[in-house]
Amino acid sequence: MTGKGLTEKQKALVDRLVKTGFKKNTAHALVFVASRDEAKRVDIEKATGLKQPEVSMAMQELRERGWAAKRDIKKEGRGRPVHAYYLDASVDEVIKAIEEKEEKRVEEIKQNLDRIKELADTVL
Repeated sequence: MTGKGLTEKQKALVDRLVKTGFKKNTAHALVFVASRDEAKRVDIEKATGLKQPEVSMAMQELRERGWAAKRDIKKEGRGRPVHAYYLDASVDEVIKAIEEKEEKRVEEIKQNLDRIKELADTVL
């Protein structure tokens, strides 16, 4: 996965999202779709270097979170429709959800460290 279509800052954002626990494919798809009004599946593939199933799985995860939506574009004649995706939540809403998750994680780490200290005092 090369991420040829992403800018350096977008790639840096992908890396930061991965550090919060995002799957790399999902982070790539999120950043690319968020940077456009709408993106066809094939455009996401080309820009991120993801394969079709990887895009589908990443977008499914974003849709399950309520952050993205899918629109089918009918092709002329026969064949399957083309899938286009768009952000269904504001970037601020997405960031807020990530922030809340990270704050919860920090609190859990603090509680774990406190418990370690308590237990160490009683057994060591």
